[in-house]
Amino acid sequence: MECAKKNSAYDDVFNSLIELKPKRFEPMSAHTTFRIGGCAEVYFSVDSISSLTQIIDKCNELDVPYYIIGNGSNLLVSDKGIDAVIIQLSESEPCFHIEGEYFTCSAMCLLSRAARFTVDNGLMGLEWAYGIPGSVGGAVAMNAGAYGGEIKQVLDSVKILKDGKIYTLKVQESDLGYRKSEFAFPNCIVLEAVFKLSYDDGFARERMHEYTIKRNEKQPLKYPSAGSVFKRPANNFAGKLIEEAGLKGYSIGGAQVSTLHANFIVNTGNATANNVMELIQTIKQKVYNNSGIWLEEELKLLGEF
Repeated sequence: MECAKKNSAYDDVFNSLIELKPKRFEPMSAHTTFRIGGCAEVYFSVDSISSLTQIIDKCNELDVPYYIIGNGSNLLVSDKGIDAVIIQLSESEPCFHIEGEYFTCSAMCLLSRAARFTVDNGLMGLEWAYGIPGSVGGAVAMNAGAYGGEIKQVLDSVKILKDGKIYTLKVQESDLGYRKSEFAFPNCIVLEAVFKLSYDDGFARERMHEYTIKRNEKQPLKYPSAGSVFKRPANNFAGKLIEEAGLKGYSIGGAQVSTLHANFIVNTGNATANNVMELIQTIKQKVYNNSGIWLEEELKLLGEF
């Protein structure tokens, strides 16, 4: 793990916002589900819109780059560190509100917690999301999905921060696609999401339980990972293609293609971002050689590789 070089502009950000408890040269391995990553120049954990806008305003004033992250899932941070201010959105209270079939949720809340809350309160439509480790904002930003469900199916409107102003937008059909969204950073920052759900048909809790069993059986939950590494190719499955290429269990350093689900790379201990990147390139080349299909990463990269 490396730390970015010291820069006086980052000192200015740190010193001018000391009341928000920033951290200098903070290891990002402590803030990603992969448990991998070098140091951020300055790191903030915020749980309010006012703190968020205060930090962004200061970064803009000092012409300092910044990056927004949620729960740190679906993210690989460079071993070299990040030449930027990292702002991590943390859970705030209260973050849920239900009115009829409409569920309003802060982007800072964990998606899994939001899904459980809706089921506990007689709604269905998000039960597939229980167990996904990301935040609601991150899920909206990438149109997260699993088991036939996706954010796009239930997202009604969003509150976003864009160019220093807050907007509430009705979601259009074209705003979200497969693992992509118009509401992703740096285009904007999701602050809140409103979901149009349905009243429970009596089986939502049962489905949520079934999805949990499937996750426990098929996903390598005992090792740090960033979730699925590659997007699903048309009419195929990334995990199936990787397994057919003979790569299940293949490892480079501490990074390993999971023996449970080949579309997961796990950190078996002291894996570096370089280990993961080398493994990703190996997988892509060998899958292409075997099938003629070039896999595309779902994983987001942050920093210099």
